[in-house]
Amino acid sequence: MAFTLSSILETTAYTFLNQAIAQYHSDEGLAKNNRWEILISPPSGSGLRNPMGPIIQANTGAGITESLGLMCESFAFPGRNLDSSPDVNTYGPTREVVNGYSFGDVSSTWRLSSDMRERQFFDTWQRLAYNPNDFSIGYYYDYIGQISIFQLDEKDRRRYGMKLLEVFPKTVDQMTTTQGAGDLQRVNVTWAYRYWISLADEADQPKPVQDTLGDIFINTVARNINNNIPSILNKLF
Repeated sequence: MAFTLSSILETTAYTFLNQAIAQYHSDEGLAKNNRWEILISPPSGSGLRNPMGPIIQANTGAGITESLGLMCESFAFPGRNLDSSPDVNTYGPTREVVNGYSFGDVSSTWRLSSDMRERQFFDTWQRLAYNPNDFSIGYYYDYIGQISIFQLDEKDRRRYGMKLLEVFPKTVDQMTTTQGAGDLQRVNVTWAYRYWISLADEADQPKPVQDTLGDIFINTVARNINNNIPSILNKLF
């Protein structure tokens, strides 16, 4: 049997396609941006002179913050920037030398219930930063919380996670209305935070890394997320 260039290319293409399909459907397949989970830990609000303290306390009980997470339509995994400057004390081409690191704000979008409880939650959290009665600014640790975001696999197991520390809703955007065709009401929230840690290898240090990985990867998430594969992939697979 004679082999031609076209037959070799066709065989190679089918082999690659089969490998890609197998990788896509395996438990260790590709990460999908619609399989994720978010957990919000707002400040407790206890012991504050701020009148918003009791309100935030009443909205942090069992099931309340979990239901809030389900209304999150999108949330970005944050990045990290290595701050650098050129080292000019050398001959020849200069080197970029790291002199620090920094983090940028994170954006998110939230669907809103008819009673706007999600918007009220963010408004209340923001008002922990100042007293609405006398406009005095609150203490830093009175209005910061934590947010954890996880990447899930096909079996809804947490495979990767980040925790944002010292976080608060910096900006709650305006919401638009219309007299045209209606859509779900949403609000965009921008979060400020001090830094984030990887829950795969930085959580609870100096806890052994293998124990941390076990805690993160083995837990099955209660939330079951529908898997939406684009139509073009449905045709291929």
